[in-house]
Amino acid sequence: MQFTEIEYQVTSGVATVTLNRPNQLNAFTTTMVNEVLEVIDAVDRDDDVRALILTGRGRAFSAGADLSAGADTFDYDDPKSEGAIGSQRVANVSAPRDGCGRITLRLFDCRKPIIAAVNGPAVGMGATMLLASDIRVASESARFGFVFTRRGIAPEGASTWFLPRVVGISQAAEWLYTGRVFDAAEALAGGLVRSVHPDGDLLDAARALAAEIAEAAPVSVALTRQMLWRMLGADHPMDAHRADSRAIYATGAGSDAREGIISFLEKRPPRFGGKVSTDLPDIFPDWQQPEYS
Repeated sequence: MQFTEIEYQVTSGVATVTLNRPNQLNAFTTTMVNEVLEVIDAVDRDDDVRALILTGRGRAFSAGADLSAGADTFDYDDPKSEGAIGSQRVANVSAPRDGCGRITLRLFDCRKPIIAAVNGPAVGMGATMLLASDIRVASESARFGFVFTRRGIAPEGASTWFLPRVVGISQAAEWLYTGRVFDAAEALAGGLVRSVHPDGDLLDAARALAAEIAEAAPVSVALTRQMLWRMLGADHPMDAHRADSRAIYATGAGSDAREGIISFLEKRPPRFGGKVSTDLPDIFPDWQQPEYS
């Protein structure tokens, strides 16, 4: 795969996607949106990838949308503007899909766990795209901002769904209403990030966490990710009980379950052979991706 605005590498079962427009603080263009979508597809296809790290090149994670089009940046109908950065027109629907929402929903559906290593400022869509990651770690120089109200627009990236579920409704409301930029300490206190690290130690911390995840059974991890995210919208714990029951039934007699037990009894590291691409059971038979309308 050839990319121009991101970098992709896989080492020891861990994929790293690096936003790579450092001179523009990794601001998003349509090209970057499309490349991120393409690389998530690649991560899902590759059974050697057990976890994904998202980070940025240079001194920023992402400054959000590229504003070089000026005042018309967010005018989706202006033919001179890339205003609809990463947007997607849908037949017979008046409003195009916003580009960051396409990213967060694709991350939501990713089969591999996602760790965001926020190495510097993450504002606008640079902040909202983080919300569909499973775990977020930040450098001491990281800054965050859901700045939409200060740009005269509304939140995007499905952030009004994700952010309250990550940090609670009151904290989400404060950050979204004020649109202020805040530091890593406030992000930690508010529950947006798991931990804060010296700048030079950030990626090592993310890789250590990803390596720990990579030791677990990949099919079990993929199932667990689906169960956690999808249950956020469930109406009753019975929905989780049904999914749990299907998952235990599907995995309990499998080779990974046998290996997990035998390796424990033999006091050795497990050697799991299950593949997410072929062995992931469907424990949500009624699950349907809603249509955009």
